[in-house]
Amino acid sequence: MNNTRFATALHILTLLADSNEEWISSEWIASSINVNPVVVRRELSVLNEAGLVLSRKGKAGGSALAKNSSDITLDSIYRAVKNSEVLGKRNEKTNPQCPIGKEINAKLDGLFSSIDDSVIRELQGRTLESFVAEFH
Repeated sequence: MNNTRFATALHILTLLADSNEEWISSEWIASSINVNPVVVRRELSVLNEAGLVLSRKGKAGGSALAKNSSDITLDSIYRAVKNSEVLGKRNEKTNPQCPIGKEINAKLDGLFSSIDDSVIRELQGRTLESFVAEFH
């Protein structure tokens, strides 16, 4: 996952967990991450679909955690925002006449899956609550 989606999602959720159950605006979150609020709203939408956040519109609107931070594991955040393999993308148009080129993607699939499983296992035992605690 050679992008900032996991870091952005974890930043958002850490702010929400640390907010004492107040509804936080996407503009305020964006100011902490130093990104456009549109980026935050896009990630909030994904996190909402994953059941990690609640959002409400209007003057008193904003976002809050959908459940206790002790019930949110870092692997659930990773799974919610993951859009590519940790090691990146494979080459889709390899030479089918080459003995390596015709089989490389099948071999890479196994490697990528193994590495991704390792990342998920590492994140499984960690909660958002324990991550937030590192700031206090």
